[in-house]
Amino acid sequence: MSDILLTTEQRHLRDEARSFVRTGVPRQLLLDMDAEKVHYPRQYIQDLASRRLLGLRFPPDWGGRGLDWSYEVLALEEIGVLGASLACLYSLPSIVGEAIHIFGTPEQKEKYLRPIIEGRLTVAEALTEPRGGSDFFGATATVKREGDVFILNGQKRFIVGAEGADLFLVYARSNPDVSSHRAISALLVERSDGVEVQHVYGLMGTRGGGTGRVYFRNVQVPAANLIGEEHEAYEVFNQMMIPERMTSAAGAIGLARAALEISARYANQRKAFGQKIREFEGVSFKIAESLTKLDAARALVHETARIIDTIGNSSYVRRRVSEAKKFATDTAWEVVNNAMQVMGGIGYTNVYPIERLLRDARLMTIWTGTNEIMNLVIQHEYYKELLSSASAARDVEEDAQNSDAEGEKIYE
Repeated sequence: MSDILLTTEQRHLRDEARSFVRTGVPRQLLLDMDAEKVHYPRQYIQDLASRRLLGLRFPPDWGGRGLDWSYEVLALEEIGVLGASLACLYSLPSIVGEAIHIFGTPEQKEKYLRPIIEGRLTVAEALTEPRGGSDFFGATATVKREGDVFILNGQKRFIVGAEGADLFLVYARSNPDVSSHRAISALLVERSDGVEVQHVYGLMGTRGGGTGRVYFRNVQVPAANLIGEEHEAYEVFNQMMIPERMTSAAGAIGLARAALEISARYANQRKAFGQKIREFEGVSFKIAESLTKLDAARALVHETARIIDTIGNSSYVRRRVSEAKKFATDTAWEVVNNAMQVMGGIGYTNVYPIERLLRDARLMTIWTGTNEIMNLVIQHEYYKELLSSASAARDVEEDAQNSDAEGEKIYE
């Protein structure tokens, strides 16, 4: 984001995050995570908390800074240069915290939200199941109320942060007799003997973030840990689309920016045929195209952040959030590929981090709803807007010579 458009406070926060990324994250941690020597960097979460960089949007009463999305996306872009795993772990307090902040009771906020923001409690969102990726309503994990407790059974997979999570936000089917979206409940589930995490995945990229499969076997969850209303987790899920997809979008911009900067510097140093390769049109155009798309993605993300801050949640916001996630992550994938192409063979090696960033970027187009799902949301919400209200703009359809020709506009 151009400094000229930022307030003094926004620049200060951006610089705080940038300073943490530059000096607070050891190079060896990134290498060990990618080599799967580190499965969950708990100290990283605690270091972020010590600088008050977690839970920026939540009120100071619960340990946050009371900022808004326009600030959080700035911080996320800076964190994103570290790669997808650390960006996602940074985002989890914002994602799970959203459910607690919007739908939680004061007691839940005191017990869970504060220690999450202070880095004393690590979290994960348990949504995806083996039989359903993007199919939220296909959840087969079950929860049954028995007096003052819920009995939770089932499994979740591809859960980022599972390896080290102390607390899980779990979606489970609570009304087996109903097939509609009014059949799912959301619960805060503490790690216990009935919660088993298996670190089972050999991931192509985004390593070291504790991704695993979680089994829940007759876990007794206090009824006080219900988030929102029983059977009404669809409302929670609807709200969670915002932090899930906005954090993905903003983090992707940082990752792509890092790849672009590496390749542009390389192109300014590498010589071939007697000149710097940046002077060849084939190279310079890839840099230009990457920069243009990255600036466009950043602008979309920041405008969407301001829209959320202004109007909260709505079908329009869901469209814009989906657009931001889709465009930013698609752009990141393209920019990192362009960076590798500019660098040629050396970009395909571990002499540079481009190959790691490329492996990370690939998952970003899949998680928090695939980009195909984003397309479904985008067009669905757009048609609702288009067909449900009269436009104040000019009816350009009439601006054709034969717009009223009899018998020409046949639709069936």
